Amino acid sequence: MEHIDVAVIGGGQSGLATAHALLRRGLRPVVLEASGRMGGSWPRYYDSLMLFSPARYSSLPGMPFPGADGDRYPHRDEVVAYLTAYANHLDAEIRTGSRVSAVRRTGGGFEVEVEGGGRLSAQAVVAASGSFGRPHRPVLPGLEEFTGQVLHAADYRSPAPFADRRVVIVGAGNSAVQIAAELAQAAEVTLATRVPVKFAAQRVLGRDVHWWLACTGMDAAPLRRFLSRPPVQPVLDDGRYRAALAAGRPECRPLFAGAEGAKITWQDGKREEVDAIVLATGYRPDLPYLAGLDGALGADGTPRHRQGLATNVPGLAFVGLEWQRSLSSNSLRGVGRDADRVARRLATHLARR
Repeated sequence: MEHIDVAVIGGGQSGLATAHALLRRGLRPVVLEASGRMGGSWPRYYDSLMLFSPARYSSLPGMPFPGADGDRYPHRDEVVAYLTAYANHLDAEIRTGSRVSAVRRTGGGFEVEVEGGGRLSAQAVVAASGSFGRPHRPVLPGLEEFTGQVLHAADYRSPAPFADRRVVIVGAGNSAVQIAAELAQAAEVTLATRVPVKFAAQRVLGRDVHWWLACTGMDAAPLRRFLSRPPVQPVLDDGRYRAALAAGRPECRPLFAGAEGAKITWQDGKREEVDAIVLATGYRPDLPYLAGLDGALGADGTPRHRQGLATNVPGLAFVGLEWQRSLSSNSLRGVGRDADRVARRLATHLARR
């Protein structure tokens, strides 16, 4: 069996930032990426996706985001190219096509099993596989009886397949609003929400909101410890999305009351035929390989941790969780801080052993 220092599971922004931090502490990580390319979930996001943070605030440690205009909002493909370049720049072993199927405790650390029969012995493990592989599909009234198309935002790519169709988007977050506004240019779209959409200005007093977050220290502040649950973040808007909803493109309505066949019933009793429902309802940590590791996950599959360090499994850590430590924990601009903290703690743990 091959023996390594640290197995980093996931080759997206979280895994790459973690590898960088571990290398700085003299550890030799091996990054295991399930897909055939670097970038994690970024290559699979919808075609028009753009960052809500400017390029100057969208970098991983050690490599600024490229381009002369630091105030622009990078496109998905720019992020993929950046992450690919970052991976090539790292002096770390990165193995694509290496999906981890199980992690088990051994006397001296962990055994990491890779699909296809490969096994590694690791002194420590960092779960940095994100959440894109586990789309959240909430229980909605009548959805099981709906005979039209139902898909998650994870499966959405562009408006083309929905042209001239009747579509309902479920959700009130950034992705829900962005997808709904884009689809409304080609289809009849309703944004259906449990709660009203809340907006936050993209720019305040001539500065992007991320400048203010960085300037005040709020972006990196360990706010999670003071919260009983992570707050719902508002939709960042430069005015276009608020105007689109005000113009009814898309229209916005309370969540439907039920569904039967190809028709849904709205709260006011109106029934209408709908071609497709898109669930822009978020994601949950995708950690099936830890299911057999006693104490790693709660009953609902969420990780048991304190600011990224597993509370019941020494040598196991997490990076890239939403609100892991701060509001920027699962973003390009913030994941490096959490990765550095986790790497420092793991290095201390291994040194004591």
